[in-house]
Amino acid sequence: MVKKSLTFLVLAGLACCFGSCKKFRKTPAADAQPTPKQVATAVAAAAPTPAPKPKFALDQSSRVIVFCYHRVVPTIKRPDTEITPTAFEEQMKKLKEAGITVIPMQDFLAWRRGEKNIPAKSAVITLDDGWKSQYDTAWPILKKFDYPFTLFIYPGFVKGGHYSGGESLSWEQLSEMRDAGADIQGHSYSHQSLKTKPKGTGRNAQLAQFATYEDWLKYELIDSKKLIEEKLAVKVNTLAVPYGLYNQQVKDMAMKAGYEAVFTVNPIVNNFGTAMDALGRYAIEANKPQTFAQAISFPGSPSSAFAATAIAPSSSATMEPADGSTISEQKPTIKADISGLGDVDAKSVEVRVSGFGLVPSKFDAATKTVSAQMNQKFRDGSYTVIVSAKAGARKVETRWSFTVDSGAKSAAKPGTKPTGKDKSMVDVVGS
Repeated sequence: MVKKSLTFLVLAGLACCFGSCKKFRKTPAADAQPTPKQVATAVAAAAPTPAPKPKFALDQSSRVIVFCYHRVVPTIKRPDTEITPTAFEEQMKKLKEAGITVIPMQDFLAWRRGEKNIPAKSAVITLDDGWKSQYDTAWPILKKFDYPFTLFIYPGFVKGGHYSGGESLSWEQLSEMRDAGADIQGHSYSHQSLKTKPKGTGRNAQLAQFATYEDWLKYELIDSKKLIEEKLAVKVNTLAVPYGLYNQQVKDMAMKAGYEAVFTVNPIVNNFGTAMDALGRYAIEANKPQTFAQAISFPGSPSSAFAATAIAPSSSATMEPADGSTISEQKPTIKADISGLGDVDAKSVEVRVSGFGLVPSKFDAATKTVSAQMNQKFRDGSYTVIVSAKAGARKVETRWSFTVDSGAKSAAKPGTKPTGKDKSMVDVVGS
């Protein structure tokens, strides 16, 4: 009995010993549960190494033409700013037939920033001012071709603004076009020549509140930009200079205000090296179909038959009415000494006035003077005169602006010659 009891105690002790020792044994690695970090590390190690991304190669050889349109109307009354729907649609069709890709303005800017490539031959379509026909007529045509476009608007002309009328776009219509993809950019506040502060009289009476040129310029460039951005919740980074008239101060203020690009109406093809504060546009006029034809030929390329345009500064000519002057005469004589433009072809000399287009003129080869007696009445406001001609294989021109205020006395004597201090930038077609 005692022997059996001892045997039982020994066996029980051994069982207890082995059972107690069990909790001190290390768990084999195969039984361990891996942590989330260990799992992630193992997966990453097992995954194939991704191929390195190819380095972006920017193609700087592309060329861009920019078109400037205004009103698209069935009946042409002001050929310098109008085109018929039929002609407009035909031009849109020709772009496609010519293999020219219409790109958004912002793609052009991205290319210039070195962020993306664009087709070798690209075009940007812009429409100025904010005319109702752009909504009613031009937009449906652009939709047919699925073309992107930019609207350059000036707030003073938007419905309800100081300069608005029955043919103005409304903020609601602009919002609708924005929602459909239209790019909306700046065109100053009141569409005045930005070279000099206009007289705060007549139609521009509200501008009398600005004591200095700089104050007024801030209103035109900075306040207008802010208003468009607030009204439409868009980013305004592009400026179209009214009439193509500006100076270095305008360029400097525009760039400081956040405009990435400044467009003129100088008909040149834009390339990767074109100055961002002097980009060109081809202004399309009903009576100048050759402008569109020239643009889509991409002048300046080896295959082009067109010579480069030479642009002469306005200070090379004596003009009447004087540049920057205010006159009360509503049917003035337009006159300019263009001897500074070189040996021009007398038959090629032409005079254009903003709002009137090409006007009848006479050129005196002996005195190198061109004159045009206006038979149509000028309304109060700012006007631009463009005198162009051919000199050999080049196109040369000069331009200047003046203001008509029927209730004021002329501020300068006719024929006053600009001084050498006139640093105005000059372009080709008023806008």
